[in-house]
Amino acid sequence: MYGTQQTRELQEQSRVLLMHAQIPGSTAANEIAQLRNLLRFHEYRYYVLNEPLVSDFEYDQLYQLLLRTENKHPALQTPDSPTQRVGSSLNQGFATVQHLVPMLSLDNSYNADDLLDFDRKARELSGLDTIDYCIEPKFDGASISLIYENDMLARAATRGDGVEGEEITNNLKQVRSIPLTAEFSRYGLQQIEIRGEVIMSKKSFDRYNGWLAEQALPPLANPRNAASGSLRMKDPKEVHRRGLDAFLYHVSFFTMADGWQKSDENHDADIKDHLEKGDPLRTHSGSLKMLWDLGFRSPEKEKRVVKGIQAVIDYCHEFEAKRDDLPYEIDGMVVKVNDVVLQDKLGMTSHHPRWAVAFKFKARQATTALRGVEFQVGRTGAVTPVAKLDPVYLGGVTVSSISIHNEEYIREKDLKIGDTVLIERAGDVIPQIVKSMPELRDGSETAIAFPRSCPVCKSELFKEETEAVWRCINIECEAQVVEKMIHFVSKDAMDIKSFGEANVRKFYELGFLKDIPGIYRLPYDKIGGLEGFGKKSLDNLKAAIEASRQQPLHRLVYALGIRFVGETTAKTLANSVENIFDFKDRSEEDLTQMEDVGVKVAKSIHQFFLNEQNLHMLKELEQLGLQLKNQKKQAVAAGSLTGKTFLFTGTLAKLKRSEAEAMAEARGGVIVSGVSAKLNYLVVGEDAGSKLEKAKKINTVKIISEDEFLELAGEEA
Repeated sequence: MYGTQQTRELQEQSRVLLMHAQIPGSTAANEIAQLRNLLRFHEYRYYVLNEPLVSDFEYDQLYQLLLRTENKHPALQTPDSPTQRVGSSLNQGFATVQHLVPMLSLDNSYNADDLLDFDRKARELSGLDTIDYCIEPKFDGASISLIYENDMLARAATRGDGVEGEEITNNLKQVRSIPLTAEFSRYGLQQIEIRGEVIMSKKSFDRYNGWLAEQALPPLANPRNAASGSLRMKDPKEVHRRGLDAFLYHVSFFTMADGWQKSDENHDADIKDHLEKGDPLRTHSGSLKMLWDLGFRSPEKEKRVVKGIQAVIDYCHEFEAKRDDLPYEIDGMVVKVNDVVLQDKLGMTSHHPRWAVAFKFKARQATTALRGVEFQVGRTGAVTPVAKLDPVYLGGVTVSSISIHNEEYIREKDLKIGDTVLIERAGDVIPQIVKSMPELRDGSETAIAFPRSCPVCKSELFKEETEAVWRCINIECEAQVVEKMIHFVSKDAMDIKSFGEANVRKFYELGFLKDIPGIYRLPYDKIGGLEGFGKKSLDNLKAAIEASRQQPLHRLVYALGIRFVGETTAKTLANSVENIFDFKDRSEEDLTQMEDVGVKVAKSIHQFFLNEQNLHMLKELEQLGLQLKNQKKQAVAAGSLTGKTFLFTGTLAKLKRSEAEAMAEARGGVIVSGVSAKLNYLVVGEDAGSKLEKAKKINTVKIISEDEFLELAGEEA
């Protein structure tokens, strides 16, 4: 980005400024422009190249000089100034924004055979004998999406659900390797959406944990979680403190100055005319070079372009061997068809592009000693044994506890206290015991005795013949009560922000909270006297609890923690009733008629609503103002598609999948998750796969096109 001569000139300008603290004879506008240019240069040297030319102290001197000069001349301050990275006030929240193009996940491969299969499919679809691929690291951080308009950073967002994310522009301005302005106009680009990953380097992670230790605060678990948790922090200054980096590695959408657009999702038929072979956006590797030249930290130096899949396999193994030597964590490699025109030809499925695949590295393994077992009671009464290990560093985290699931698992793995065990982090995430090593036993090992009474309330444990899990069936068991409240306030349930597991446990221990309805009767006057609960924290907690009263019925159904009822089943249940108390009159047979509700699930639901304590709790929640009625069902009760079930497959030409599903639901239709005899309509787009084949075998399922669906919904095709 900066040539040798330009680098020398900028360094000399820095030296002069540091010596004189001003530019002799210069106007304020010129001085500000030169200071901004110098700071951008030094940010690039430090955060992108990792080759700083000035000390932190000297950088701060230049920064303060710019800040003072801008304060003297506020009319000359601009949004892309380096001084605008750190916000002066706290964010009040994060708005939800829609990505210009959905952020799809990548298909995963775990060995050479998977990569060979990926290549075979790509060659068959393209008609080519050999394909050029671009390979780059799969960074272990948090996905982001950036939009630049007229060379300025206009918006930054988290991945979210892939379609929508949270706007975090102020926070990402703290990431010094993300330019606030970049000359995309040099390439004729007016608007561009680029994807990347925010990471925390190993060095920054260690430094930040050291700072936490000095403050007597608990350390962060690993760099990935540290980076991900930083994105949604309320104070941009705290984000700045963490010293995050960002790699930008994909152009998902752009608009040229002449108005022509290209995206991952919809391509112009004249793509070849617009992207000639010399255009950097014609290849993936070219786009990485363009981003690097514009000042972004793209994987330009880490990438490799190769011909044929064997060279891909070789480079993946080569990179895996040196992963521990990298300054940041990675969990695999990403393989992409390099030619963008060929990417366009290969296209997408509804879940992932056909022109890219993630090669996941092998799980990290280590040996350690099993020193003891603790038995924990969950919200459904399940008693789970947890192995306590000699702490061992594995895949970026220190592992000292691992769930060993149940009594049968202990027996199958032949685990004993005192054993040496082999552990791994499957997918570099979930630690598990692979096996014990009986050949290393010296006779001092002891058997693991599974309790027959609850380790918390001492009630007798029970185990059904068809299950491997022992359970405490005392619903007043303290452990279950606490775990149910933790689940109730969690993000996917009632989403009561500012609450969390730590506060549930604290309020329970202090006697402020004893059951779920108590969440809405908290003694705020007493909580306000606790350390860490100032006025703002207390106001945030109150507001979050108040907002949860208006959560839709399906969230409440999930929050109740009914055994076997996940989020999808909770939506199915909520959409089947006018009021949650309608379930009192539903038999197990009635419940099994619903999509995704089998005999086991129906029995659990039926038993929950037979329990008078549960019904009393629901009445309390109703009196406390929670939403126990299905407003959505009442709103569409008279819809033209009422009672009909729908499933969409393949790529639709006129509607996005989410739009089509919303249209069906708005008219009373029900969206189901799979093909079965309970499905009325399968709406088929291009490249429909296994769902279409399965539907053809069921006579009662009507297979219709997108246009036929629109006609059925009363819309013009």
